[in-house]
Amino acid sequence: MLLVKLHGRRMRTAAALLGLLMAGAPPCVHAETARSRGIDVPGPWTTYYGAASKLDLQQVARTYRLLVIDADPGQHNFTPEQIAQLRDGGRNRVLSYLNIGSCERFRTYWRTTGTAIPGCGANRRAQRGVYHGYPDEVWMDPSDPDHQRLVLDYLAPRLVAQGVDGFYLDNMEIVEHGVRTDNGPCGDACRRGGLELVYKLRARYPQLTIILQNTAGPVTRMGQAGGVPFPTLLDGIAHESVFAPQHDADADAQLALWRAWSSERPEQRFWIGTLDYVGKCENVDRARKAAARSRARGYVPAVSDASAGQQRICDWPQPLAE
Repeated sequence: MLLVKLHGRRMRTAAALLGLLMAGAPPCVHAETARSRGIDVPGPWTTYYGAASKLDLQQVARTYRLLVIDADPGQHNFTPEQIAQLRDGGRNRVLSYLNIGSCERFRTYWRTTGTAIPGCGANRRAQRGVYHGYPDEVWMDPSDPDHQRLVLDYLAPRLVAQGVDGFYLDNMEIVEHGVRTDNGPCGDACRRGGLELVYKLRARYPQLTIILQNTAGPVTRMGQAGGVPFPTLLDGIAHESVFAPQHDADADAQLALWRAWSSERPEQRFWIGTLDYVGKCENVDRARKAAARSRARGYVPAVSDASAGQQRICDWPQPLAE
């Protein structure tokens, strides 16, 4: 499938990109897990980072068209068979969380990968300090060659082997930080490297769906990677905490700019979602209000308990109607 639909003087660049994408495709994709890029049905959607054993997989598959899970095999949350059950024969899209801008210390690959690729803890050159508010997490420079190898040659292939439809990229917002911060400083080289990392991921997996979380500012919306506009490498963007626990006017405005960008490119079927947090699943009224505000803006809403939670799927009427 052609990833980037360009015109005029960019056609040669697009042709070159297509060649790179085809050359970088994985050698084998099982017929029963054949996947295609994009999101055919926009919602409802949800995120869940707990174990499959705590879910009624049939009910979840009936309820949601897009699911974001933590398919890291080191966490033992889901088997390929359970992911296939959630996919429901391709009716649903199941994406895996993939942290590309930082590393959690609890991951098995923090200490070692068992390969020549160093784990995050051993790659001190790429470390950019502790993630404020998350003491078990360390910012990583996405331009670092070994960190790129970790993402491209270790993390992503393991997720693909699980049978997911693509990736839900987190903590790319390091590229928006600049150098005048002690919370993940990132200069020009780091910023370019972050965009290029996503370009390489897209080139490696042209048939998979890629959604970017939170990094909605001009660095990504107006950026370029591999000679093409960065947004064309994505299938969608999501942002946390836009309407709850309180309204984030800046995030709302950023998503509005992405919506305007996507409206000029209807052929790309670009998806825009919000992920709001209401503290606990019992706060049904707050969840409904946040979802209604999101839907009124033209976004696809999801609501969960807390960013550091997401260990259960709240038993709310779906989709969250007004």
